[in-house]
Amino acid sequence: MFANLKQLLAPTNKDLRHRLLFTLAGLAIFIVGTQVRVPGTQDLTTNLGFLELINVMGGGALKNFSIFALGVMPYISASIITQLLQMDIVPYFSELKKQGHVGRQKINKITRYLGIAFAFIEGYAFSFAVLGHSADPLQYLYVAIILTAGTSFLLWLGDQITQKGLGNGISLIIMAGIIATLPQMFISAFTSLVDFSSTSGTVLGILGFLAFVVVYLLIVIGVVFEEEAERRIPIQYANKSTSAFGAQQSFMPIKINSAGVIPVIFASSLLSIPGVIAQFVKNEGFKSFVAKYLNYTTPVGFIIFVAFLFFFAYFYTFIQLKPEDLSKNLQDNGGYIPGVRPGKDTEKYISKVLSHLTVVGGLFLVIIAGLPIIFTKVTSLPQSVTIGGTGLLIVVGVALETYKQLEGSLLTRTYKKGYKRR
Repeated sequence: MFANLKQLLAPTNKDLRHRLLFTLAGLAIFIVGTQVRVPGTQDLTTNLGFLELINVMGGGALKNFSIFALGVMPYISASIITQLLQMDIVPYFSELKKQGHVGRQKINKITRYLGIAFAFIEGYAFSFAVLGHSADPLQYLYVAIILTAGTSFLLWLGDQITQKGLGNGISLIIMAGIIATLPQMFISAFTSLVDFSSTSGTVLGILGFLAFVVVYLLIVIGVVFEEEAERRIPIQYANKSTSAFGAQQSFMPIKINSAGVIPVIFASSLLSIPGVIAQFVKNEGFKSFVAKYLNYTTPVGFIIFVAFLFFFAYFYTFIQLKPEDLSKNLQDNGGYIPGVRPGKDTEKYISKVLSHLTVVGGLFLVIIAGLPIIFTKVTSLPQSVTIGGTGLLIVVGVALETYKQLEGSLLTRTYKKGYKRR
């Protein structure tokens, strides 16, 4: 890792440094924007409850009711819908999916327009939460347009980071929002644990805070290990022999959590939709129902959240790694899995392996997502102080993917340089 960072500082990698600086500048703009409040509004002083996850992903923008209060969650909701529509539900989307790069561009365009439409609907709903139900209709429209513009700007900013910077812009914006809340979380933990009124309280408090930091780091290490863990399926090719001199065994690597943080983001986004609707309607019974049963901190809400996690874990894994395509590609290249017949048997074998790995990956996601709820119940620390959680999964997952992209760019340049010397 340090060798790659040292290589990044080399004079020949000036363009990579510019891409990195562009990424950091874009994320800095987002962080500053989270502090710019929508004119004529105030901070949300009430407990956000089921909307707390959106607030965390947005760097506290929802609590501040800033111009970026909605973040990129409307776009994620639109992504869920368009991906579901591609599963032979709507023939038009199924055809676009088969058109390759051109089809993906059209789907991305539709997803953005749909995301902006969702942003306007959610912005209009949130305007009632801030202004109440007695404001002028133009005021509601004014707030909705500003929030929609904020989300649209973030989508544009994410695209610019993807094209001119490093990593996926949308994912990095979500990661930056979560990281922005970490300093305040550790400050809150320190002030809650350390009692300066007595020597013993100070010492025990500092030890408790150090234990909190150590546990947090251990969980981070565990998440990194799980994100990198993989099952290697041995592959043999008809025109190669593993017994040949210097020959190496070929593998098909499949990650335990092939879907990454996508199930967490999708499940969180989907579970937040009823909360947004509850802000818009005047029905107190519906608001109470959402708070009791669709809040992931309640037992019923957490069970629904777990169900969504497993569904999206399976859904996204089998979209990314299609057993039928993997089996066909193996057969076309003269490869096979030892002890498994090519064709349908290979497809069934890969499907079985993927299903088992997705169960393990899904259980890990559930454990990490459930840690903050358990931690809040068993400790007297504020709700803002958590260990684990979906935010940590997103930060680690996005950071690893971005680092791999940077590492890949550096390795490619090193290879090309060595090739030219020959």
